[in-house]
Formats: sequence, structure tokens, C-alpha cells
Amino acid sequence: MHTLEDLKLESPFTAELPGDPNASNTLRQVSGALYSFVDPTPTGTRPYLVAGSPAVAQLLGLDPRELRRPEFADVLSGNALLPNGAQPFAQTYGGHQFGSWAGQLGDGRAINLGAARGPDGQLWELQLKGAGMTPYSRRADGRAVMRSSLREFVASEAMHHLGVPTTRALALVGTGAEVVRDMFYNGNVRMEPGAVVCRVARSFVRFGSFQLPASRGGGDMPLVRLLADHVIRHHFPHLLGREDCYAAWLGEVAQRTGRLVAAWQAVGFCHGVLNTDNMSILGDTIDYGPYGLLERFDPSFTPNASDLGGLRYTFRNQPEICNWNVAQLANALLAAELMPLDAAEEAVGRYSEALTEAYQARMAAKLGLRAYDKGTAVSVLTAMHADGADFTNTFRALAAVDAEADAPGSIPPALQQALGPLEAEQAAEWGATLDAYRLRLQDEGMPTAERRALQDSANPAYIPRNALMQDAIAAAEAGSFDELHELMAVLERPYTLQPGAERFTHTERKVRMGVELLSCSS
Repeated sequence: MHTLEDLKLESPFTAELPGDPNASNTLRQVSGALYSFVDPTPTGTRPYLVAGSPAVAQLLGLDPRELRRPEFADVLSGNALLPNGAQPFAQTYGGHQFGSWAGQLGDGRAINLGAARGPDGQLWELQLKGAGMTPYSRRADGRAVMRSSLREFVASEAMHHLGVPTTRALALVGTGAEVVRDMFYNGNVRMEPGAVVCRVARSFVRFGSFQLPASRGGGDMPLVRLLADHVIRHHFPHLLGREDCYAAWLGEVAQRTGRLVAAWQAVGFCHGVLNTDNMSILGDTIDYGPYGLLERFDPSFTPNASDLGGLRYTFRNQPEICNWNVAQLANALLAAELMPLDAAEEAVGRYSEALTEAYQARMAAKLGLRAYDKGTAVSVLTAMHADGADFTNTFRALAAVDAEADAPGSIPPALQQALGPLEAEQAAEWGATLDAYRLRLQDEGMPTAERRALQDSANPAYIPRNALMQDAIAAAEAGSFDELHELMAVLERPYTLQPGAERFTHTERKVRMGVELLSCSS
């Protein structure tokens, strides 16, 4: 395992692709390039470690004990550079935001340090979010605050342990400096503690990375093919040499995206800002902003206050929106003439196929069924919606149903606890729903112990609930990190019941500004 001093960083992205010849860190339109070199901006204060991920450190071949060194916080805050590192850079890309083309966007608060090669040979890119301005910062300051950085750190690791493809997080570092923020853009300005989260991914290339040069055409258009070749060479090498290489690649991106969305829907994750610049080319969850995991089951839930007017990014809309996003990626590749239209259409069609297959498999497991049954799934979800039931707790408690021993119309105690107090009519409706569910379980004939083990492996007991994260944020802003560490310890084993962790399973079933309903402010 490496120390900080001998952790070597590589950068195939900057070594193989054209960059911005302008070395100044000034806000501008950047054309003919896919990135700009830019160093983090030191804070002039003493940074400190809030939390780190030993597991991610090991992915990088970094000795986890290095997390505790003062020098680690200096490097991960942007106050110092690794001695054996590649030159830091920010990527340029565009994107559709809330369905409208936004033009050039780029890494406005994220700076890539380079990539570390793990013990298995895998390259992992390290990116500091909140380490200062870049040429793409627009009207922002390039900094990030504790509340948003803590939420991203928690989500990155929690989603991994939930079995959802995601970027990871190596560390959360407080900068010791304060940042001016207006959380809901309503004139309520306040000073907030600054922070930097070190994000880790196999690649930070997005759909929008292809869209921007395609939208500009002319001398920028060749960048689409160059970037596609780079991504295929490093992440889809099995496609090299195929006559239909680009179409096959688009098809695999579509499939990965479909499987990702199926995983989101299965655990109740709502991203909140599914703009095309927030879509990973590898099918990983990326850019945790005003996300939220469903607590009260409401398919129309959005965690993004900016989305309340149009409700574009609600939980129920995610499958359709991501299909649209894949189509926008296809349009960029078509503009660069990387494939014919019929091949692109066929490739985009793989999204729906993969989504359906993956979602049905996950939902069958959540219900304890060998094969997906739409009627059973719709019946259970309808009952949950009618009562505003807790999505996670209700699915977890379904394993308590005994198809052979339960009395007709009864609700098992564990499920009753998850549902909370019910009116007589509600109880009767749940009894009827469960009777039909029991009949379906009897038809399948899976042994009860086997079924319950399947359900417990598909239905988490613990998720990063908004109120729990808000408690950790409040404590961290006050200088105490115990609440965050306790939460992270529980979230590392979300499918295993843990003694003494009962307080992490229940929160109020309502939507509160600043807790369940957030803004893009970070």
C-alpha cells in the first residue's frame, strides 16, 4: 500500500486528448479542446478531515492510515498538490438542463487531480469538488459547503453498499474557511463552513462531453470521435476492431443506463437533476446534488425545489427522462457521423430492454418471487401510495408475511409497525392486498426461509434518510463528526439488521424545505 508521497497519478485523458492552450484561469468559452489545465485554489486556512473511506483508499492502493495524516487534508482540500501527480484539469462539456440546451457548462467547481492505478490495475480518477474556480465556473465561486459535500460523501458510499453503480468518495475535508450561500436563492444569505469532497470514478466523462462539440460543429466536431475512441479504448476495449464499434458502444451505454435506472427505482432513489451533463458515460450515478431516497412513497416526489414548477425529475419520470437523455447522446454521435440512423435507433432501444429486464428482476426479488408478477407489484405499490407508507420499511417488512400460517386478512406485526396506525378501511385494504400476495407466494412454492433470505438481500433496512443526514450536517457544522461516522458505519451494511441501529430506520413522513426538499446550491 502506498503513502501519499509514493502514490503516482497518471492522466490518459490529458495525454491522449486535446486541451485548452490558454493557461489562464479566467471565465471563458473554450473551443477545440476537451479540458483546461487549472490548479486548485488554496484556502489560506487549515483544513481538517471530517470523514474518509478506508475502502476507497484501498481501491487506489493507498494505505488507509494515510487518511489521518495532516498532509492528507492539505492535498484533499486543494491546499497542496501531490508530489508525483499529473497536472490538474477541469473538463469542458455542455448539456440539456431541464430539457433545454444550456451550451457550455463544464467542471465549474470540480478539478481532476489525475488517476491512481489500484492494486488490480484499474485506474481511478480523483476529483476535488469545491477546490476553487475554473474557466467553467460561470458566475459561481468554485467552492462548496459542508451540507452539500457531506451529502455527496454519504450518498457515494451508501449507494455503493446498496449495490447501485456509482462514483465513490475518498474523503470529506473541511476547509476551515466560510462560504457565502443563499440556499434557496430567496435573499436569505448566510455564511456556511466550506468543504471539499474527493470524488473517485473510473471516468468522469458525461453525455454532455459529446454534446458540446457536436453542437458547435466545424473544428470542434472531430472531438466527438476522438473522445469516443478514448472512452472505448479505456472502458469498452472488447469493442475495438468491430465494424459497428460506435453503434455497439452506444448500445452498451444505453444498457448500462437502463440497468442503473432500474437500480434507482428499486431502492427508491430520486436523483433530482437528471440533466444530460449529469449522466455518466459508464452508467454510474454521478453528481449528487438535491437527491433523495423515498421515505413516504409518492411517485410524484422530487427532492429538487427548482423542479417544483415542472416536475420533470420526479421519481416516476426518471425512466423516461433517462431514455430521452440517451437519445440526446445518440444525436451527438449522429451529428459526428459515427453511425447510421437505423443503428443509432436500435442502440437507443436497448435502454428500454435493459431497464425492463433489470427492474423486473429486482422487483421480483423484493417481493420474494422467482418471476416478476406485474399484478402483485402494482397491488403492493398502490396500497403503499394510498397510505403514504415508508418505501424502504414496508418492502423490508414484507418478508414477515407467512403464506401458510397467516390468518386471512391479517397484517403481520412487523409490517404493521412499518405501516403505522391504520384506519379500519385502510387495514381492510391491506388485508386484501396481502391475501392476494399470499396466494401468489403459495403458487410459487418457494420455501419460506429461502424467500425471506431473498427479500432481505433485495430490501435494505437502512438508507441515507434526509433527516439523518441533516442531523449529521448540523453536528458537523458545529464541529462534531460522531453523528456522521455512526451513520456511515450503519450504511456500510444496509441489508443486515444491526443491534442498536433502530433510530436509523424511521423518520417523519413529510417533505420539509431544507431537509427532504433541497436546492442545487452547494
